[in-house]
Amino acid sequence: MQAAGATVKRFGVLPRLFPARRQFAATASQCEPTDSPQSPPPSARLSMKMSGWQLHNYGGIEELQLSDKLKLPQIRSSDECLVRVRTTAVNPIDLAMLGGYGSKLLNQFRCQANDDIEFPLTLGREFCGVLVQKGMGVCHQQLQLGTRVWGVVPIPNSNGAHSEYVVVPASCIAPAPKLLDDSEATSVLYAGLTAWSGMYITGGLGGPCGAATSAGGGANKRVLVLGGSGSVGSLAIQILKSQGAQVLATCSENAVEMVRQLGADCVVDYTKPDAMEQLCTYAPYDIVLDCAGQGGQAAAESPYDFRQYITFNSPLLANIDKKGLCLGALQNVSDLVQTNVRTATQRGGVVKWGYFYPAAHGIEFLSGLVERGKLIPQIDSTFDFKDMPKAFERLKCGHMRGKIVVKLQTE
Repeated sequence: MQAAGATVKRFGVLPRLFPARRQFAATASQCEPTDSPQSPPPSARLSMKMSGWQLHNYGGIEELQLSDKLKLPQIRSSDECLVRVRTTAVNPIDLAMLGGYGSKLLNQFRCQANDDIEFPLTLGREFCGVLVQKGMGVCHQQLQLGTRVWGVVPIPNSNGAHSEYVVVPASCIAPAPKLLDDSEATSVLYAGLTAWSGMYITGGLGGPCGAATSAGGGANKRVLVLGGSGSVGSLAIQILKSQGAQVLATCSENAVEMVRQLGADCVVDYTKPDAMEQLCTYAPYDIVLDCAGQGGQAAAESPYDFRQYITFNSPLLANIDKKGLCLGALQNVSDLVQTNVRTATQRGGVVKWGYFYPAAHGIEFLSGLVERGKLIPQIDSTFDFKDMPKAFERLKCGHMRGKIVVKLQTE
């Protein structure tokens, strides 16, 4: 991904990925009841219907179906918000989930007790829109009705942002930065939180404060970003430079200048062996951040030494899809141990799996960078909502230079 990928722990990592869901009774007493769920937006009061793209089967892009008769999502917990989506994006995780990636594990969270119905499923992990309704427990003064917000959708949600309205926990949204228009605002959070969590939570780049707060960190560290022109890589470079790190990056020849303009200290064309040898002169690296999908198996084959190799292309969900929860979990442990034994022997470092984590303090960190002009999203292409399948086709072609944006509204 590029996906940017999500690691979970039903066995270790899972609880961190999914925001806690609180019931109305548990939190209503914590706030004044002035923010009880508001009436639906005017456009939806009569029919309570909306438009959106759904899946009824896993498969190819042809499985995407547009309907204008979808049920408007409802706030079911006091910490949730209903957002009218203006722009959304298509990420590698959407394309993977279209084919059923992660379904065995994620359905354990999507489906209610005694209910194994997983369809219909709406994809879409990020958005920019307008807050139109909120639960009683949403007390944040910045989240007033009518506020323009940006946000992300937790991976287990069956109702994603490829629709006119989406419901998410309040911790997953924040006021959208004024410096960004809707298309730019919808191009930051999913990839940005993936890069941020990989470096600060998995990699410990900023120490305990970097992982638990919006403090950042990483001054004077040396980081190699593989795949610097993609949505995750391009944001990772800007995040690292804003914190005073030394950044090297790889990309294809036609993206070298773009990546250099993002601030990388050294940019190498990965298709040229002689150029790649230059990277050895900067080793060892504090972190090698794999945003190119090479995976942990490639770490031991690297010609340069490093302390940590963090990849967003982990086999965690794929192993569970293939072997089931128990055997898949055992396979994950085996894969990680074997990979680290080889890597420690040959390169002297460790391999870790990075993931998307929808943390409120991560959103705060990214908002601060945008407001200071330290982070500028890169947009590869833009599509109208009715052309969603074309956006997926563009993603499938690969070699993006930033994010693929889909517009629902223009005003």
